[in-house]
Amino acid sequence: MTTPKIRIQFAQKLREARKKAKLTQEEMAERINFSVRYYQMLESKNPPAIKIDGIGKLAKALKIKPAELLD
Repeated sequence: MTTPKIRIQFAQKLREARKKAKLTQEEMAERINFSVRYYQMLESKNPPAIKIDGIGKLAKALKIKPAELLD
């Protein structure tokens, strides 16, 4: 099964935003109370689906608007 394009774009935007914020994957996972493994999967080449609440948590931790992760 092919990963939907929006998930791949989300993973790329998430990685870029995290690096811009100068955070490691471990620091991000801790900030939002996700396991490090799950967070790594969110930034992977085959990311899982994520609920809107999770996108909100990620955006808040990165101090950006949720839409920035979806544009």
